Amino acid sequence: MQNIRERIEEQFAAAARLFYRHNLITLLFLALFTGGLLSQLPKLTLDTSTEGFLHEKDPALLAYNDFRDQFGNTEMVIIAIKGKDVFAPDFLEKLKKLHVELRDTVPYVDDINSLINARSTRGEGDRLIVEDLLEHWPESPEELAMVKERALANPLYKNLIVSENGSFTGIVLQMQAYSSEGEDGADDVLAGFTEGTDVTLQEERPFLTDAEKGEVVQAVSRIADAYRAPDFEIYVAGGPVVTDFLKKAMIENMRTFMLLVGMVIATFLFLMFRRASAVFLPLLVVLTSLLSTLGLMAACGTPLKMPTQIMPSFLLAVGVGDSVHILAIFFHRLRSNGWDKEEAVIYAVGHSGLAVLMTSVTTAGGLLSFASADIAPIADLGIYAASGVMLALLYTIVLLPGLLALIPLKKGQEKKKQRKEKRLDKVLSAFGHFATQYPKTILAVTVLIFLFSIVGMTRIRFSHYIVGWYPKDSPIRIASETIDEEMRGSISLEVILDTGKVNGLYDPDLLQRIDSSVQYMEQLKKGEIFAGKAWSITTILKEIHQALNENRPDFYKVPDDPALIPQEFLLFENSGSDDLEDVTDSQFSKARFTVKVPYRDAVAYTDFLQAVQEHFQQTFPELQITVTGLSSIISQTMARVIDTMAKSYLIALIVITALMILLIGKLRTGVLSMIPNLFPICLTLGIMGWFHVTMDLFTMLVGSVSIGLAVDDTIHFMHNFRRYYEQSGDAKQAVMDTLHSTGRAMLITTCVLSLGFFILMFSSMNNLFNFGWLTGFTLIMALAADYFIAPALMMLVHPSQQSSNLFFSGELS
Repeated sequence: MQNIRERIEEQFAAAARLFYRHNLITLLFLALFTGGLLSQLPKLTLDTSTEGFLHEKDPALLAYNDFRDQFGNTEMVIIAIKGKDVFAPDFLEKLKKLHVELRDTVPYVDDINSLINARSTRGEGDRLIVEDLLEHWPESPEELAMVKERALANPLYKNLIVSENGSFTGIVLQMQAYSSEGEDGADDVLAGFTEGTDVTLQEERPFLTDAEKGEVVQAVSRIADAYRAPDFEIYVAGGPVVTDFLKKAMIENMRTFMLLVGMVIATFLFLMFRRASAVFLPLLVVLTSLLSTLGLMAACGTPLKMPTQIMPSFLLAVGVGDSVHILAIFFHRLRSNGWDKEEAVIYAVGHSGLAVLMTSVTTAGGLLSFASADIAPIADLGIYAASGVMLALLYTIVLLPGLLALIPLKKGQEKKKQRKEKRLDKVLSAFGHFATQYPKTILAVTVLIFLFSIVGMTRIRFSHYIVGWYPKDSPIRIASETIDEEMRGSISLEVILDTGKVNGLYDPDLLQRIDSSVQYMEQLKKGEIFAGKAWSITTILKEIHQALNENRPDFYKVPDDPALIPQEFLLFENSGSDDLEDVTDSQFSKARFTVKVPYRDAVAYTDFLQAVQEHFQQTFPELQITVTGLSSIISQTMARVIDTMAKSYLIALIVITALMILLIGKLRTGVLSMIPNLFPICLTLGIMGWFHVTMDLFTMLVGSVSIGLAVDDTIHFMHNFRRYYEQSGDAKQAVMDTLHSTGRAMLITTCVLSLGFFILMFSSMNNLFNFGWLTGFTLIMALAADYFIAPALMMLVHPSQQSSNLFFSGELS
């Protein structure tokens, strides 16, 4: 194995010589390759939609898409307005102007409902009249009082367009189901040919895009801002609004943190090397690899999503490590030995190339543990972040030698640098002496910390609450919590009741059970999740039946006579209203059942959804029941996050352990090297449990991301320890030589990486704050483990010089 390793190092040195001597050709080919990827960047998109968490073929997403095909979009933008009296003439006049402006100017809106156009069903003699509540504008106090009485008495309005206490009124905008992309052409082609055929316009068009939803939210927000006043308080929320705010925060965070991470890396590199070239070259490598990775995503049609927003900062911090390890050896040889540039480049790449390859492969291996995740953006992060790590390796090995050949280098201030290195050597020597003199004490403390961490890990709580990521004084959080409290919910849960036969909904017994379910749902509460409002086809039927029976309240019910049901539905359709399309299909075989719920932590929906599922299955055993909607998708997302975390941690552990054994070439070395790698992960998870830091969509990434990064320093330590141990046969001397050589680069890369993640603590969003400090802390603990635990392990395995072959007797063939 030693001969194999030496041959690989020779190949790296030979490659460096080739790239150095043929630098112009090398840079030209790299420019063409990079240019091809960068040309795809304009195609890169953002997607923060809830359904974007699921893979295209996910059964939950397919069910949701089928629902949208049949009944339209479930996503609502809810505007809640508070006034002293929402039925006062001045308030209603202003509400009407706001309603009309929203209706006429907001794009991609399928329907809009408020007090202005709320459905009012009444009977006059034998006539059924379906009109807007304010069809005839009230001119007198008596007429106004009548409107108020009718509004507050109508069960349909409660918690939908008027709050229970009457202090809030709402405007609900229902978005279109389909995108406008290709709309005109499809209309022309299919006009007159869709009726009675299987060819539908909807099948030719995509659903409303994330960008189009953003246009809706921006238009609503702009109009709402113009109407806000002390006596006309406006709150805007709903699923699309929350995700649009998130998208804006993503864009702002990516721009800010990419700049800050770049500045931190540049500053730290300059302080360590005191050379402009040592700043410029690593930054060029990581920026090129980052942009190439984003170009690869764009070329593959993969948008940036919530979890993948960390990737730019991640690749900037990670990619610089490869360059630092090579440049540290390069400048040291150039300065200390008086070598020329070519000799120093060849030696540096030959010396560190294999270790850099090993670290890149293990980091990519840790990230690829996400590739099979059930959550689409987590899988994307695993695939493309791993690709970015390997692209950073490519640019480091190929681009650096070519650029170093062209860039003139000045000799630095040698004495000052040597004094600095001597000070650092003293610190590293102190670490080495302590680790080699007290190995048993160190390992005993390590065991105690492991036990402490394991107990803490059992206390970890899972969470996925997007609104909770924002500060408490954030406008979107205030609006969302206000609407959930006053209007009893801002997102929907949808249930489809499929009878499987034409006119199956004409059965009075079935309709009675549906009506009973509406009443049951409006009383249902599980933990912090409650049903603020529920409605279905029976809501319309009861209005019709009451209106046709002299508007008497005691007839607000489902008719007992089965012959009346189709007649009453026909009368309603003939009245000119198309509201039945929202609750049933054209053949009256399916009923839509909608439940309005608050926007809460995804984990909180579990018991509520289970109760809903059980109720409908028990109440309608003869029907096919489908539960879908945004709240269902949010809940399923969190359940899959938990499953993904468990699988990814296990896969990362297995893959990285196997890679460590294979790449180091020693079975026992590879297995033992995982102890200092697992230590920081377990410690961080334990701290999360003890200090009540929740495991969400971002903090779940800490373990798999960190283990891929932490293993880098372990590889460099083990790689160099083995080299020096084979030369001297003395474990203590090998530890000291390793710390004085690669120990410096380990310190630099850890500082750069951890600072790159600590930068995220400047985010106003809690999820990024937690991800930043947890990952940065984990990396520092990983360095500490490699400075103390790894040497302690080596000392116990190698108690004396005579045991030179003991540890490595398990060499792989």
